[in-house]
Amino acid sequence: MDDNAIIQKAFTENWILITNGKDFGEKIYREGHPHRGVILLRLDDERAAAKIEALRRLLRSYADRLPDQFVVVTETKVRFARR
Repeated sequence: MDDNAIIQKAFTENWILITNGKDFGEKIYREGHPHRGVILLRLDDERAAAKIEALRRLLRSYADRLPDQFVVVTETKVRFARR
């Protein structure tokens, strides 16, 4: 699937999209694609265990704030992007 189809499917099926593709930010902000939430993982360590740990930390602290937000997650920070 291409990025547009992925964003559309996630929106239609009410999913929060988890990705490490920076191009989704452009799709959301420049092109105006609607979304139910996007989590952009910007991790130095791309191994699955690091991604799982980053998501655990995110969910532990911010689960209630994730719907309809664009969130950037690194090893040390969580940033909710402005709309």
